[in-house]
Amino acid sequence: MTTAPTARKGAVGTARIRVEGRDKVTGAARYAAEVPFAGLAHGWLVSSTVARGRIRSLETDAVLALPGVLTVLHHGNAPRVDTGYIGLLGVPPDPTCAVFQHDRVPSMGWPVALVVAETPEQAREAAEALVVHYEEEPYDIAFSGERPDAYPLDGHMPAVVEKGDLEAGLAASAVVVDAEYTTPEEHHNPMEPHAATARWDGGRLEVVDSNQGTTWVASELASLFSLDPASVRVRSEHVGGGFGSKGLRAHQVAAVMAATALRRPVRVVLTRRQMFSLAGYRSPTAQRVRLGADADGRLRALEHRSLSLTSTVYEFIEPSAATARVMYDADAHHTANRVVRLDVPTPSWMRAPGEAPGSFALEAALDELAEKCGIDPIELRVRNEPERGPVSGLPFSGRHLLACFREGARRFGWADRDPRPGVRRDGRWLLGTGTAAASFPVMARPSTAAVTAEADGTFTVRISAADIGTGARTALTQVAADALETGPDRVRVRIGDSDFGPAMIAGGSMGTRSWAWAITAAAAALRERLAPGTDVPPQGITVRSDTTAAVDALPPKERHSFGAQFAEVAVDAGTGEVRVRRMLGVFAAGRIVNPLTARNQFVGGMTWGISMALHEEAVRDRASGGHYGADLAGYHVATHADVPHIEADWIDDPAPDPDDPVGINGIGEIGVVGAAAAVANAVWHATGVRHRSLPIRPDRVIRAGTSTGERHA
Repeated sequence: MTTAPTARKGAVGTARIRVEGRDKVTGAARYAAEVPFAGLAHGWLVSSTVARGRIRSLETDAVLALPGVLTVLHHGNAPRVDTGYIGLLGVPPDPTCAVFQHDRVPSMGWPVALVVAETPEQAREAAEALVVHYEEEPYDIAFSGERPDAYPLDGHMPAVVEKGDLEAGLAASAVVVDAEYTTPEEHHNPMEPHAATARWDGGRLEVVDSNQGTTWVASELASLFSLDPASVRVRSEHVGGGFGSKGLRAHQVAAVMAATALRRPVRVVLTRRQMFSLAGYRSPTAQRVRLGADADGRLRALEHRSLSLTSTVYEFIEPSAATARVMYDADAHHTANRVVRLDVPTPSWMRAPGEAPGSFALEAALDELAEKCGIDPIELRVRNEPERGPVSGLPFSGRHLLACFREGARRFGWADRDPRPGVRRDGRWLLGTGTAAASFPVMARPSTAAVTAEADGTFTVRISAADIGTGARTALTQVAADALETGPDRVRVRIGDSDFGPAMIAGGSMGTRSWAWAITAAAAALRERLAPGTDVPPQGITVRSDTTAAVDALPPKERHSFGAQFAEVAVDAGTGEVRVRRMLGVFAAGRIVNPLTARNQFVGGMTWGISMALHEEAVRDRASGGHYGADLAGYHVATHADVPHIEADWIDDPAPDPDDPVGINGIGEIGVVGAAAAVANAVWHATGVRHRSLPIRPDRVIRAGTSTGERHA
């Protein structure tokens, strides 16, 4: 038969429900811990109860005698692994993943053993019965902005960037803001816990996992265990949230070790408490911002310095100062990211890494500058809008921040705002409004995709993408349909399998953008094969793409999404309660593939902003080195009662980048950027008190009180 694609109205830009939605709500969609296997055994990780030291001994004999127990893996009997490689993302592996390789304990919660049994209940009981003797050592978990042992650390960008004479610029300024802003340790535990099942099948390792990139995890496992990459397959069809946490972690490696030792499938699932130690988190930050401006608010000097922590076994940086490098122009521009090594678990990527805490400090400081200059906060940003990259000097591929502010101000009613703080009331509530800018980089990474024209007139797309709850599977169906000039109902998108070939992970807001590029290229090549009259054989016609050359050929530009965040809060000065009454976010983020799931992403990010501003704070116990309340009862997050009327919308991009064949910017992270600052700025407007430390807890509000003068807390 012939299968010339039928031209239809474009699918991209139309609201569509998730293609897997019915499976999810009926329970047909199986997550990593639900996939059945014959002969499945269950592993339970044992975590260290000391913050630093050595393992002297483990009492395994009594545990091995318990009902159902199959083995206990630890540093004395576990397979050796190779950590001397550079991973798929261009960085060496976190040694936390290389479990049971030595007797050192570098932090509380470090994995020291895996107990494997016939049932999860038997494994848990045995793991809790395992006695581990430690030789404890003094530890240091004290984080502050005054650490003398901090040092600059390059991440995926330079640690220190300097332009112009900062001190001269500050000295010549009519108005100066010099303040320190702090954010606490934050966690991104998704609703679905981390889970992995490993098994050997005909000499090939198969791992069913919950992750943000199957080819990433497969490559890392192959390197760790010195395996032929072709002999490792990782599947991850449905993922119940990730937010940066679901890469290669200790539980996958432990599952592979146990499956290798027992020659049967082994499943390891992290507990919620273990996720606080083994799934990564956002480092606390101490950020100093100095702004110098003329009397009319034009910046002459901008300094943003950020300090975060890392572990003693692996260097990871939260690049909070990087956002300042693209946001505002100044003659002198100095930014620096530094770290301090402490006896804590390794932090990791968390939604909008760097931009989320960095935007709080920068956008709060801009609000302070606007107050000192007597200029409206939006007008201040207008006066400091750069024409090119403030540091790089590169042209912007598109910069529509001011358009976002104009539309947001109109819809929010900003023109009616009284600039004086502490003057609006609603009974016992003090009312205030605030705003902040948002930006997030637009990047792409090489990916491959295969598109098959089937004999029945449908099309199958295979790509190692990951849908971590964003609606990526649905968006890619829409992209493929338009590229094939057919309807979405004739397209099946299969994802989450490393056998489909290399592809970008779901991270950095690069997933859909990178995958869509590969799918579009493959579809274009397939259409050339499907000339009118072409017969499609029973096995179909498949065309494969690889965007490596095209992505590498992109000319250097400043590529970013932008947004304007608005918030209205009510503050009870007597109880310290802060309530967000409404929020509005307007974004410029390229082509919006699916308005339904896009709005969900924006609103989800803004909800994170409320949580970041008012609730989230992981606290470590100085006496033990561990957390207080390492669960979702003790770690406070915004719940339904805390989430007000939130609106999220976007503007059309009137000038897409001519060098970009995709036009999809990625939207998973920009929603959280600037949201906490907008809330904090609104709290100042309500009370007259600046809160420079998050979260803005009731006790902090009570201690600070209210004032129409210059106060901060």
